[in-house]
Amino acid sequence: MAEYERSRTMPALPEQVFDQAADIDQLDSWLPNALHVHVEEPPAVTVHDDHGEQDTSALLRARRDQMRLEWGTREESYYAGWLQVAGIGSGASEVTVHLSFYDERHDPGERSAHEALDASLRDLQERVRQRVENAAG
Repeated sequence: MAEYERSRTMPALPEQVFDQAADIDQLDSWLPNALHVHVEEPPAVTVHDDHGEQDTSALLRARRDQMRLEWGTREESYYAGWLQVAGIGSGASEVTVHLSFYDERHDPGERSAHEALDASLRDLQERVRQRVENAAG
């Protein structure tokens, strides 16, 4: 099993960050470019991977009371992950994303996983910034 984790500080309240991260209609705006989520009947979703040209049945749960998203494959235990938002004071938040790969065929490797997580966190931060600016302006 391989596990990868990255964190990023964002200059926004945890509720603002979580609301953006959990917005099912906006997931594709911060997920890695090759992944696309199609909502079925929540928590059921289908994840399309452009690289593998395949669809995977998955589950996605948003736990607002815990500021946490959790996901994973449905039928097979290929991978799972979570995103946690925590307030760190002064109107800022820390966002941590964790991935676990149970099947080595789905493990992209450390470098690719870290690059994808870093890019996703940057994209999420940009979406949060835009949302906060639009709400204020």
